[in-house]
Amino acid sequence: MTEPLFETTFLRKLDRLILMTRRAMAGEMQGERRSPRRGASVEFADFRPYTPGDDIRQIDWNLYARMERFFLKLFVAEEELTIHLLIDVSSSMDWGEPNKLRHALKLAGAFGYIALSSLDRVTVTALGAEGAQRQLPGVRGKRGALPLFAFLQQIRPETAVDLSTACHRYMRTARTPGPLLLCSDLLDAGWEDALRALSSRPFEITLLHILAPQELDPQFDGDFRLVDAEGGTAVEISADLDALRRYRENLTSWQAEIESFCSGRGINYFFVDTAISVEDFVLSRMRQRGVLR
Repeated sequence: MTEPLFETTFLRKLDRLILMTRRAMAGEMQGERRSPRRGASVEFADFRPYTPGDDIRQIDWNLYARMERFFLKLFVAEEELTIHLLIDVSSSMDWGEPNKLRHALKLAGAFGYIALSSLDRVTVTALGAEGAQRQLPGVRGKRGALPLFAFLQQIRPETAVDLSTACHRYMRTARTPGPLLLCSDLLDAGWEDALRALSSRPFEITLLHILAPQELDPQFDGDFRLVDAEGGTAVEISADLDALRRYRENLTSWQAEIESFCSGRGINYFFVDTAISVEDFVLSRMRQRGVLR
């Protein structure tokens, strides 16, 4: 039997959160978010002059009594957003303790559940090889939580994934821009091109850069043969104190490079250590950074 993604107590905590967006985006169906369109919610937005054919029920008669001209009351429309969850399923993600891919699936599930609680639409894509990209087209509302979790639990890693190609392919097919969450370890030479592709359209992007504790602080000593999980290339190394020091320096520099790259493109960058529980990360760090409230 597949282990559930979340305990019920955690889901109750997620029910109290909402996903924040930096800008208004027009959706397709009525939801619980402010839209740039004018609609028929209870929150007043503006007036505009009456024109023949308008609904006379929206005329402000108090304003007519003062100005002897007809004006319509406009209200903020509340519409759904489409939340895009993208998960890197390359072999490098299926590694570490706690496992990076499992951690990514839980983070995506938590993010998606919060969006569903706000009546937003959620779509999930496993970024796989050409022709193997798996997708949950779109679910909405609390009833969408079960198919969302079921889809996430069925995701399996693939041998090799070209992250750049997968992101370009997604940009060509995604219909409605909105908040986008990418979960990846970025252990792909094309990570920069992948992020450029995602930022080429008006998505509000959050990147969860996921690494395992064994990658952050490897405990090696002696001679080893390392094999690339995706390309199969083998490298002989001698792990001593100097080599481990240089590794950590390069890792810190790489993380800073990614964060700077994201900052220049308006991408929310989060470094994720899988040793930190999903509950602590979501309820603490993502709220502190203003992605959730």
